[in-house]
Amino acid sequence: MQPMPSTAFELKDKTVFVAGHRGMVGSAVTRRLAREQVNLLTVSRGEVDLRDQAAVNAWFAAKRPQAVFLAAAKVGGIVANNTLRAEFLYDNLAISTNVIQAAHANGCEKLMFFGSSCIYPRLAPQPLREDSMLTGPLEPTNEPYAIAKIAGIKMAEAYRSQYGADFISVMPTNLYGPGDNYHPEYSHVVAALIRRFHEAKVSGAGNVVVWGTGTPRREFLYVDDLADACIHLMKTYSSPELVNIGTGEDITIAEFARVVAATVGYRGEISFDTSRPDGTPRKLLDVGRLAKLGWRATTALEAGIALAYQAYLSETRQAAE
Repeated sequence: MQPMPSTAFELKDKTVFVAGHRGMVGSAVTRRLAREQVNLLTVSRGEVDLRDQAAVNAWFAAKRPQAVFLAAAKVGGIVANNTLRAEFLYDNLAISTNVIQAAHANGCEKLMFFGSSCIYPRLAPQPLREDSMLTGPLEPTNEPYAIAKIAGIKMAEAYRSQYGADFISVMPTNLYGPGDNYHPEYSHVVAALIRRFHEAKVSGAGNVVVWGTGTPRREFLYVDDLADACIHLMKTYSSPELVNIGTGEDITIAEFARVVAATVGYRGEISFDTSRPDGTPRKLLDVGRLAKLGWRATTALEAGIALAYQAYLSETRQAAE
């Protein structure tokens, strides 16, 4: 097997823009960059709407970041993806195209685009290899989001091919941790279950309902591990090929729900609402390419969920104040 393409990119003293710094991924990348001695740039949506091409171009021309982590996106769980289909397609396409083009036009030295494991076909062979993208139909419930993310990946690839831009793409698995969205309808499964089990414990509820059958298998990565992987790849990787970022291990939703319940301290019953969609039967990433590049996840699931629960308690306390 050929060695993975690599190149040294020094982050120290660079002007680095984290797009989407208030989201779960962007905030984790921002925390990790604090150890890198960079000149950090962030911008709020109120200051620059990344869907506004003219505003993005003007901001990049004024700030001229040397490195960009494109973590900004409209994200959500299975219900949000399936309900807000037009928004997920338009917003994510606009963000990707505006930021990638502005980065290229204003001399950005390196850009990392964040994809999503939903870019892979619904029934692709498991574990999911990077070269399985575009080999079959997508999961219908999140197809608009997946198409927008595929377009961003292909755009980064095209700018590398045509202009020689050092733009790379990474593919995170299901994430959890500080800064997650705990919306009762639109959150991802980890945040939804943390909130549901916590509220059931506080209220003394005897049963918690988990959406779906509980049989789909999912891989979960603590978001600060993702951020560490991204810094590693930003420094060492330069190639058009995607890089999966995950743990290489998965668990059923039913088993995962029991882990969350135990962490929260909920001791009641758990039932399953089979009228709710399951989504893709299994999503496990092949992390062989990432391992060859010298990085592996270090946060065990139980330890990560404990950290995520503490973050949830802290964030809900702050919101109540």
